[in-house]
Amino acid sequence: MKALITGASSGIGLDMARELDKRGYDLVLVSRDKEKLEKAKEKLKGKNIEIVPMDLENQENCKRLYKMVQDIDILINNAGFGTFGNFIETDLDKEISLINTNITAVHILTKLYLKDMVKKNRGHIVNVASIAGFMPGTLMESYYASKAYVVRLTEGIRAELKKAKSNVKLSLLCPGPVDTNFNKVAGVKFNLYSLSSEKVAKYAIKKMLKGKFMIVPGIHIKILRILSKISPNNITSKCVYLMQERKR
Repeated sequence: MKALITGASSGIGLDMARELDKRGYDLVLVSRDKEKLEKAKEKLKGKNIEIVPMDLENQENCKRLYKMVQDIDILINNAGFGTFGNFIETDLDKEISLINTNITAVHILTKLYLKDMVKKNRGHIVNVASIAGFMPGTLMESYYASKAYVVRLTEGIRAELKKAKSNVKLSLLCPGPVDTNFNKVAGVKFNLYSLSSEKVAKYAIKKMLKGKFMIVPGIHIKILRILSKISPNNITSKCVYLMQERKR
């Protein structure tokens, strides 16, 4: 069994790799940082671990990765990052990079590998979104919007697969704040309760292997998701703004 994990050099990606490594999976780890990938590989015990230093912000790299790595059983689209600040002040180039990484790369890899899985009538794709995908994202609009795209894309594909009675499985991982390098890249410091990436990864892999679609680690985040569904968007937006302001 082989799993391909993007954003696998640190954080949730690396910890999910650890969990699959314990279960004997062959692994393909993808990240833009070669040095971090090499260190990540050293931390794993499996014999069949391949690292692919590649920036998935580039669309052609996504297509090249697909051609390089074939016949996988699990795809975990984990690569992504956020930005923080008033929308009119945040850096446009960084936001375009975010869109290419968080949305376009996920879209391309999901489509290409899903076609193969559907033909074989087996396989599993895990798209890493966020609780942010269910609510307005004041002060982090680009990130929240990108995760909303991942949520809706994955939900839609799942409905198609169920209609076709396909054996291919999808999972949508939607964590809340996690103590990872994400915070440094986004330029924020969470003042909310954060789960460790190890706990999130362990929970995610356990639920994924059981065929769970919606994976929401942490009871407080489960409650937050329910509240976001019943609360009007204008109220939710104000609450999000107050939470985000605490990150400054």
